Amino acid sequence: MHPSEALFQGKHQPVSIPVCDHYAGSEKLMRKSVALQQQLGPVFDITLDAEDGAATGNEASHARLIASIINSADNRFDRIGARIHDCRHPFFEQDIALLCQDAARRLAYLVVPKIHDAADACHAIALINRHAQQAGRAALPVHVLIETHGALADVQAIAALPQVECLSFGIMDFVSEHHGAIPGHAMRSPGQFTHGLIARAKLEIAAACHAHGKVPSHNVTTEIRDMAIVANDAHRAATEFGYSRMWSIHPDQIKPILHAMSPLNTEIDQAALIITAARNAQWGPIQHNGVLHDRASYRYYWTILKRAKSSGMTIPEWANALLQDECTPHPTTQLHK
Repeated sequence: MHPSEALFQGKHQPVSIPVCDHYAGSEKLMRKSVALQQQLGPVFDITLDAEDGAATGNEASHARLIASIINSADNRFDRIGARIHDCRHPFFEQDIALLCQDAARRLAYLVVPKIHDAADACHAIALINRHAQQAGRAALPVHVLIETHGALADVQAIAALPQVECLSFGIMDFVSEHHGAIPGHAMRSPGQFTHGLIARAKLEIAAACHAHGKVPSHNVTTEIRDMAIVANDAHRAATEFGYSRMWSIHPDQIKPILHAMSPLNTEIDQAALIITAARNAQWGPIQHNGVLHDRASYRYYWTILKRAKSSGMTIPEWANALLQDECTPHPTTQLHK
């Protein structure tokens, strides 16, 4: 029996996508990002930015440019998405229409920013579905930015929406929403992990995602010179706040995020041994190194193997074969920790 059948038994499996989401807005940076993805493999996603990347008056041509890049032969892995304008912006539907018209079949996802509540999310998804279906794509994945009071208040309802696969925390807009009540230094470390209102928001987003099998994506680190800061932020986001994905805004941030958020080799080895023994026992209880395991822990270790595969790490061939239909294609370059 396949692990997904044995361990989840009709339940929806948690979404599994790469741990790093790299944002690029200008044409030069978008093409550089795609070239880097070709080099490393699909171990990180790329989000091409139609919101902040477009110059005023150039929104339509910028959306068409994004669609052309997604549709090009350079997009080897179909792990490129796009962020659109918010649902109250005059170019909101135009972004959706142009991107879906030209690239719906190959879009990895669309990111919807600045929603105010679950109703906004439903409205955006309905509009995306209308345009995507006209272009022959059903159930295009949607990522939602949580950066307003209303979105945070409705975070459980938003995470429960079937088409939503990822919630991202927009820390800068969230701090701005407090009109000076949260100090500016809370947008970066260490304040972003210690300020009560910021920590509460991060925890509620992560909890909602894990309750509904979705991916919580941590906010950006604005530091682009000292990669130790980036690595530490990613490590704290993963180990203290339960985030399994993080934004990158500079190519140098990608590898520190990958290494901080991917499973350790020792974790992968342990997971492989336990799942191998579990398969041999037809998913009945086992003991490993004097510790008892059953299907509850098997789900955890199977998830470790899935995360390792999506991060481009070496996993046993049998596990790679089983995961072939569940994760991104096997990357061209292996990353090791």
